[in-house]
Parts: sequence; C-alpha cells; structure tokens
Amino acid sequence: MVRNVRGRVSEARSRLLATATRLFYAEGLHAVGIDRIVAEANVTRATLYRHFPSKDDLVVAYLQGVHAMEREGFDKALASGLPADATLRVVAKSIAEGIRSAQFRGCASLNAVAEYPDPEHPAHQAVLAHREWFLGAITALLAQVGEHPPELAGRHFVMMRDGAMASGCLSDPAEVCDTFLQGVDGILQHRIASSK
Repeated sequence: MVRNVRGRVSEARSRLLATATRLFYAEGLHAVGIDRIVAEANVTRATLYRHFPSKDDLVVAYLQGVHAMEREGFDKALASGLPADATLRVVAKSIAEGIRSAQFRGCASLNAVAEYPDPEHPAHQAVLAHREWFLGAITALLAQVGEHPPELAGRHFVMMRDGAMASGCLSDPAEVCDTFLQGVDGILQHRIASSK
C-alpha cells in the first residue's frame, strides 16, 4: 500500500478505491473497466498501477473494504454490551436495513463469487475468507444462546442471510426483511426454549 510522506494512505489510492467500490457494486466487477475507473477517479493509469498492479488487485482491495465495513458494523454491535441474542438481532436488523436501502444490489461477496467462480482466484479467496469470518462470528454469538452446539444454527443464520440478500433484489424488500428477521427470531427462540 502506497502511503504519503506522513504515513497516511495516499489520497489517490483512496479516490481510486472509492470510485471502484461505487462502480463495482452498482454495475459489476467485469462490467467496469480500468479506463472508466481511472477517468472517474481523475488519476492516470500509472497512478492506478502504482497502487494496484492489476485489476484483480483492485477487485480484492474492494472486497477487503467490504469485509472491513461489515466487520466494523459487527464489532459495533458487539461493543454495545447487549446479551448475545440481542446482539444477533441488532446484526440481523442491520442486514435488513441494508436490503431496504435504495442503493441495494445484493451481497457484494455473492455477486463477486458469481463473477469469479474459480475457487483459486484471489477474489474468490477473499470472499471465502470473509464468509468464514462471518460464520465464525455468528456461531460464536449463538454459542452464548442456549446449550446445544451452535454450528447448525450458525449455518442456518448465514443461509437465511444469503437468501435474503438474493431475494431482496428480486421481490419486495420489506417482505424479504420481515421473513429474514422472523427466521432469526425463530432460531433464537428455539435455542432458548431447548435449553430450559
């Protein structure tokens, strides 16, 4: 990562990544070319390649930025000090708010995997790392709710989230979000009831 003389990430890199993030999410990874990113970020090709040696590097940086943003939101929910079940509801509500937003175009990670299906590709690997983290974080919270092993419930939560992210683009987002939130509540109620 190129930094300026004060040790900060360069303004050109930040502008490139912000431009790529906006375009990649709105239009797709393969649909947006380097020339368009360079033009809209108002930098030269040489500047782009100094920061990102290839488009794949830029795509991976975009996916890492999405991961960092989602992790920040998750960490904020954890820092609230709420019990685990309430924290999971906060996380679920945040997901639902994203689906209801005007700019929503599905899950950035699932969209990326659809465009980069090769499991060895760096973009695909970045998505797998993000999903492994998310499943682990959800499962760790579920371990604090009820007494049964949390792995199945964690996978269930993630699958419902994936379905909501896909369905949110195809049908009424309000109905999708209500269904998702009720499903999360059902998981939590089942875990609480089965531990009594």
